[in-house]
Amino acid sequence: MAPEQWLDLSTGINPHGYPLPAPPAEVWARLPEPDDGLEVAAARYYGCEGLLPLAGSQAAIQLLPQLRPAAGRVGLLAPSYNEHARAWRMAGHRVEALPALGDAVPAAIEAHLPQLDVLLLVNPNNPTGLRVPVETLLRWHQQLAGRGGWLVVDEAFMDTSPGHSLLTMNGRPGLLVLRSLGKFFGLAGARVGFLAAEPALRAALAERLGPWALSGPGRWAATRALEDRAWQEQARTALTAAGTRLDQLLRRYGIATEGGTALFRWGRHEDAVAIQDALARQAILVRRFDDPASLRFGLPGDEAQWHRLEQALEAL
Repeated sequence: MAPEQWLDLSTGINPHGYPLPAPPAEVWARLPEPDDGLEVAAARYYGCEGLLPLAGSQAAIQLLPQLRPAAGRVGLLAPSYNEHARAWRMAGHRVEALPALGDAVPAAIEAHLPQLDVLLLVNPNNPTGLRVPVETLLRWHQQLAGRGGWLVVDEAFMDTSPGHSLLTMNGRPGLLVLRSLGKFFGLAGARVGFLAAEPALRAALAERLGPWALSGPGRWAATRALEDRAWQEQARTALTAAGTRLDQLLRRYGIATEGGTALFRWGRHEDAVAIQDALARQAILVRRFDDPASLRFGLPGDEAQWHRLEQALEAL
């Protein structure tokens, strides 16, 4: 089946991403310039100064483990975004899986915290949607930073609830926050993200990245998206409504969701493999997790896609 015939609900990316106009010709012809307004737009949108632009948060995910002494102990939630664990293991660190389900999560993290050099959290978590309160995160950061440790928080899905972000705490030693334009803005292909961290750490990462870490067109696109307050407010309202609609639809057809964000819903199901396979036979792609057996559904993009998903669920 041709790719365009599939309904891809596996990504958690806004199906109505920021409507970019075509960039002017000179953006393609010149090398990227650091005074093009991107850093100013990012500071206004995120509410903090000193953000390091990245080629997506993936650039930091791959390089940050190299800035810590090898064989460190790194705690990550499981399930969560797999690239984090992979990057830390490849750099020679010991990754400890921490539970991401249930009310006991904070207690479990605090029990492991004295033995950790780095605590890395996707907040809200992908795929469970677990969101740790700011005051709890700051308490954990204080414990880690007191012995030279790091709290790394990946806020890839925080744009629909910006009041829960740690970015206003930027600059504290041992606190690192990642952001990306891939999910909320729907600009995954632009490969634009940011790191908030203390100046020395930002400088160390910038040195490893080298010059022109972002393309000129990527910087141009990100600047316009970050400056468009009207679109951002409209997108938050629309995504919140769509997330609620998705939750209700899945529950109506026997898939009880336990968590998620405005951009996706997640739930455990003992027949996760069979459900994913049955939907795939109807050219609908969803994300499956094995431990625990569960499914994550992203948002359909229009009424025809909503109807198609509902028909597929009814056929189950």
